[in-house]
Amino acid sequence: MKKNSAILGAAFLMATSAIGPGFLTQTSLFTEQLLTSFGFVILISVLLDIGAQLNIWRIITVSEHRAQDIANKLFPGLGFFLAVLIAFGGLVFNIGNIAGAGLGLNVLTGIDPKTGAVISCIIALGFFWYKEAGRLIDNFVKILGLIMIILTVYIAFTSNPPVGEALFRTIWPEKIDVLKIVTLVGGTVGGYISFAGAHRLMDAGIKGKQNIRQVTKSSISGILITSLMRFLLFFAALGVVSKGIHLATGNPAASVFQSAAGELGYKFFGIVLWSAAITSVIGASFTSVSFWKTLIPFIKNNEKIVISLFIVLSTIIFVAVGNPVKLLIFAGAVNGLILPIALAVILIAANKQSVIQQYKHPITLQMIGWIVVATMTWMGSITIQHYLSKL
Repeated sequence: MKKNSAILGAAFLMATSAIGPGFLTQTSLFTEQLLTSFGFVILISVLLDIGAQLNIWRIITVSEHRAQDIANKLFPGLGFFLAVLIAFGGLVFNIGNIAGAGLGLNVLTGIDPKTGAVISCIIALGFFWYKEAGRLIDNFVKILGLIMIILTVYIAFTSNPPVGEALFRTIWPEKIDVLKIVTLVGGTVGGYISFAGAHRLMDAGIKGKQNIRQVTKSSISGILITSLMRFLLFFAALGVVSKGIHLATGNPAASVFQSAAGELGYKFFGIVLWSAAITSVIGASFTSVSFWKTLIPFIKNNEKIVISLFIVLSTIIFVAVGNPVKLLIFAGAVNGLILPIALAVILIAANKQSVIQQYKHPITLQMIGWIVVATMTWMGSITIQHYLSKL
């Protein structure tokens, strides 16, 4: 029972790490820009997500080493480089996560978003200092994940989107936007997110060849939960914008909920936003620090303190800087650029006996993984050119 709870908890930790304020902002904004064709962007991102996550989770759990240790076995110092990339991407996202938690409490209670961010920071710290933090986090992310899905189903139904046209354009789009695909993949499995569940399984002792089936099930479940939420929010936003309603630039996701269901919808948005944000704070903080605890003994011996400092630092930066919307879009793109590097390291390790011993990683999975690396590298180069042209 405890093992099953950890497996499902890992899937929800990955999913709720992905379903954060950036997820809500990106999906709403991109739906308004691409309309029904955004379904195709989601579909391509889902396929890339599955290809990346199946490889990453399996190699990490079979090798019984965390990603940074695998990288160091390939080339001394590579693990530190990967840990720096993940921590940077995690911190950028976490500032947005804390901001989202503050905005969620603002919608629900009317308090200042910065005050809401500080309250949410204290709540998140409480989870990590609880005696059985692992079990508490597993249950918490499952409950809030289900609440988010149920409320978004209601909004999607209320907004009455053109479902037939959306499904057709998901297969046959009118326009394709590479930058949005990179941003979506980055926001779903980029950076720290694809490692969140795998490292959680390691902490729960679910590793080795004997657990491959459970690991595969958990990794795919995480992607499917995330994809379900993405499509539901897409349908909800599409129903609103197809009526000619323009979403607020400062908070596009709030416009979706409010336009679809009035004041009740707006309060539902507050619940969804806070739930998405606080679970993402937990996922980002846990995973970012987990990349350092096997590299630096001090961090391993003081993990809770370091996680707490990571959360507090994210909160201080948000309170000092403010507006998170552009940051959330940028964070998805940054983590999308990190993904091909991290995945390439894992795929190279899949053929090193010093890492995986007698295990033989399926050729099919390796091919899929390298297709994802090549695709994301190509798309990433276009994304870099886009951002450089804006400077």
